[in-house]
Amino acid sequence: MLLAWLKPTRKDTLDGRRLTLQELYYKAALVQGNTKGILRCIRTQLSPGIPVTMVFVRHRSNKKEWLAIVCTDLSLSEEEIIRIYGIRWDIEVFFKCAKSLLRLQKEFQGRTNDLLISHTTIVFSRSILLAWQHRQSTDNRTLGGLFHLLCDEVSQLDWAVALHQLIQTQLQQWIADLPSYIKAYLPNLSCES
Repeated sequence: MLLAWLKPTRKDTLDGRRLTLQELYYKAALVQGNTKGILRCIRTQLSPGIPVTMVFVRHRSNKKEWLAIVCTDLSLSEEEIIRIYGIRWDIEVFFKCAKSLLRLQKEFQGRTNDLLISHTTIVFSRSILLAWQHRQSTDNRTLGGLFHLLCDEVSQLDWAVALHQLIQTQLQQWIADLPSYIKAYLPNLSCES
């Protein structure tokens, strides 16, 4: 499935005639209803004869302009085309940031496979940390909220009972994770109440 944004100078065919993207925009039918920025939609063909769906959406920063998105999967609705394009655009933005801001191409100039994999891993780890930090500072559903919910639940328990259960669970897990040759020397380890 091809999904791409087209520039206004592109020429495509409609009913055997070659039309510019601007001409296709005015030939396309208006999309009615709650469309979230979708202006028009048309089924047409690219110059080599490939059938496509073209969706024209409002430009976010300039409301007088529009953008054209073309899709070769004719079974998708206009909303689904926009959703998939949005996901793919996020990937493009990620790679642009990785190359320009996180120095994916410029920090190391090695040619070995191991160096390239290591450097890419470091850059992607930086991105993950930045995304995590951004989420921690902006999302109200982070661990702070979970901590407060847990505190409310635990406050109903007696602290001695809760601490005993926690220690017993952790000790049992630690014993279970020990290698078998160490467990042989510690046959009867248990946490008594």
